[in-house]
Amino acid sequence: MSKQYEVYLVKQAQKQFKKLPIHIRQALRTWANLINAYGIESMRKVSGYHDEPLKGQRINQRSSRLSKGYRVIYQEEPSSKIITVYSIGDS
Repeated sequence: MSKQYEVYLVKQAQKQFKKLPIHIRQALRTWANLINAYGIESMRKVSGYHDEPLKGQRINQRSSRLSKGYRVIYQEEPSSKIITVYSIGDS
């Protein structure tokens, strides 16, 4: 069984969340619930999320698609069960 994760939104992501369309907010909640249920490694294998590592200034962060036009940028905190979301928005 996979470990339980906590998805944490930084202040900027919390502000972005409030402005998102309802269907994208629900997609983010679903993404977070699936991570909690199955673990981050299993979620990275789901092709629909197009999970990928980022480059440049976001070298240790990853991106997952919530829809064709929206993605979530996050980072798994080393040796913990916390996924920190840095940005939610149009790609």
